[in-house]
Amino acid sequence: MAELPDTQRPAIQTSELVRFSKAAGVALHASPPPLVTGNRAGRNGHLGPSDFDLNPDSRSALLEAPPPRRAAVLVPIVAGAEPSVLLTVRTGHLSRHAGQIAFPGGRQDDTDASLAATALRETREETGIEAHFVTPLGYLDWYRTGTGYAICPLVGIVAPGFTIRPDPNEVADVFMVPLAFLMDSANHQRHSRILEGRERHFYAMPYGDRFIWGATAGIIRNMSERFSAA
Repeated sequence: MAELPDTQRPAIQTSELVRFSKAAGVALHASPPPLVTGNRAGRNGHLGPSDFDLNPDSRSALLEAPPPRRAAVLVPIVAGAEPSVLLTVRTGHLSRHAGQIAFPGGRQDDTDASLAATALRETREETGIEAHFVTPLGYLDWYRTGTGYAICPLVGIVAPGFTIRPDPNEVADVFMVPLAFLMDSANHQRHSRILEGRERHFYAMPYGDRFIWGATAGIIRNMSERFSAA
C-alpha cells in the first residue's frame, strides 16, 4: 500500500484517533484481500460481508452470480477534536441508489493503477478532497452487493484543511457522523423492507434525520466488528 510522505500526514491529536490508528494495524488488511466468487467458496463457504448477510435464504443467488464488477470506496475518517466519518448523499436523479447515503467511491476504471487509486480518484471527483489530505490505513473485507458489485473499502485518515466541492451530478450533500457513534454496535439496528416483492433485512444506523443503510451500513458493520476483535 502506497504511503504519503511524512510531511503530508495529518496530525493525530486525539486519543480516540490514536487508538483507532494503532488498532488498524491488526484490524485492516495491508492490501486488498483476495476476492472469492461463486462456487469457489463452496456451498457453505465464506464470501465475506454482503447484502445477503441477514437474508441467508437468498445467499444462493450470490454463489451462482457471474463475476462481480469491482469498485472501491474511501471510508474517510476526518481528524479533529471528535473524529468523524464523512459520508455523501447521492443525487435523486441517479439510476441506482438515488438519494441514498454512500461513501465516496465507484467502479474501478481500466486506467486506475490500483483499488486505492480508484477510491482516491472517486473521492476527489465526488467531494473535491484531494489525495494528499488522505493517509491510507488499510482495507476492509470486500463487500458484495445484490446489484452485482464487489466493493473494496479503503480506510483512511483525512487531514483538516480540505475544501468540499461536491459534484452536483452525483452528490446532493456531504455530512459527517462521529466515528464513535458508528463503531458502537449498540447503534447498529436491524430493519426490513419489501424490495422487488420480497422482504429484505438489513443493517441501519439512523443518525438524526440521516438514515444510513444498505451497503454503506454493511461496510460500517464490518469495520466495527474487525476493530472490536483487534
